[in-house]
Amino acid sequence: MDSAALARFPTSFADDAQSRESRQITTARLAEAVQALRDMQRRHTRERAPLEWAMLQTNLGNALRRLGEREGRAERVAEAIAAYRGALEIYTRSRSPLEWAMTQNNLGAALRLLGERETGTTRLEEAVDAYRQALFEYRPERVPLDWAMTLHNLGAALRSLGERETGTARLAEAVGVYRQALRTRTRERAPLDWAMTQGNLGNALAALGERDGGTQNLREAVVAYREALKEYRRERSPVEWARTLNNLGNALSSLGERENEANWLREAVLAYREALKEYPRASFPLDWAMTQNNLGNALARLGERDNGIGRMEEAIACYREALAECTHEKAPMQWAMTQNNLGSALLRLGERAEGARGGERAMPFETAIEAYNDALAVFVAASAIYYVEICWENRDRAIALLAERRGRPIPVAPAAALPLVGSL
Repeated sequence: MDSAALARFPTSFADDAQSRESRQITTARLAEAVQALRDMQRRHTRERAPLEWAMLQTNLGNALRRLGEREGRAERVAEAIAAYRGALEIYTRSRSPLEWAMTQNNLGAALRLLGERETGTTRLEEAVDAYRQALFEYRPERVPLDWAMTLHNLGAALRSLGERETGTARLAEAVGVYRQALRTRTRERAPLDWAMTQGNLGNALAALGERDGGTQNLREAVVAYREALKEYRRERSPVEWARTLNNLGNALSSLGERENEANWLREAVLAYREALKEYPRASFPLDWAMTQNNLGNALARLGERDNGIGRMEEAIACYREALAECTHEKAPMQWAMTQNNLGSALLRLGERAEGARGGERAMPFETAIEAYNDALAVFVAASAIYYVEICWENRDRAIALLAERRGRPIPVAPAAALPLVGSL
């Protein structure tokens, strides 16, 4: 999702029945699938064959959602949502209860994907509602693995909402939901699904740990990620391995700051650099960008412990690399968090800069203020009060330091901290 507002990003996706297999399918093949499904719907119309049409609608929604996830295009995901809602007009709870529940779950996944990219929380709230609807028919005594899958997805939506709120109730609920799912989704029964839920449990614990000021939840997050890595092995599941390693790096980075322990931070830097080897920039631009952001966070924290400015300059380079792929258009909230992190690193660099008053010595503060203003515009529009308050404090600090450099000192408040939010 820490001093002067370093923010990390959520990394885990909600489940779907073919999530791992779908990542092996190229974008071109997904686009072909969308066209083929639309062609088939011309032959199996809603009026002549309603159940076949509804099945095609659901499959079309799945293909559009994966295509939108791959391309970073919100309009594809919005089309997927429309397709699922069309299917639900035929797949009613009374007539097709399990198909209805399956489509509600898929609708929740698309709403969550879009909601995480948008500035508001309406889509995320709708995702939570869709998953809760699915659980009326996906019951543990009837379809235990589907029940556990939907609980996992509900936990993911709750965590995404909780990371935008000032309280911890949603995050605590997410932790409880994941632990409930793990009672059925065991390592022996479904090893890769177990690993996925362990990873998302780690995400929720890490987000809670950012808020509570202690280390217990962060340490439990580290344990959960290490558990997930027992099944997410590099040679078998390289993308999941990289994502979990990134998240482990997030928790280690937070622990390193909380306990003032540089070794945790160094381990986090190594974890991020290993993860980047399995995130090719061309194939996974947003994952690559988010991991660059997180690497920047760990380097910035290490830089706070150095006398020089080398680590901080490395961090700034990482944030700027991330912003080249994580754009305002593709992912506004993540873009805003990275802008906020860039501002914080520039602020620290300015505090250490040497030279005469004004001139070059003031420039990092000016650039930091611009970055904070860009971030605030998104946070305010999203009603993300937790982020607004902290980013505002950091911007005020940068303004005060700039005034001091220019010979007009005003009181400088201590730098505030944004949490590292979850995982990729």
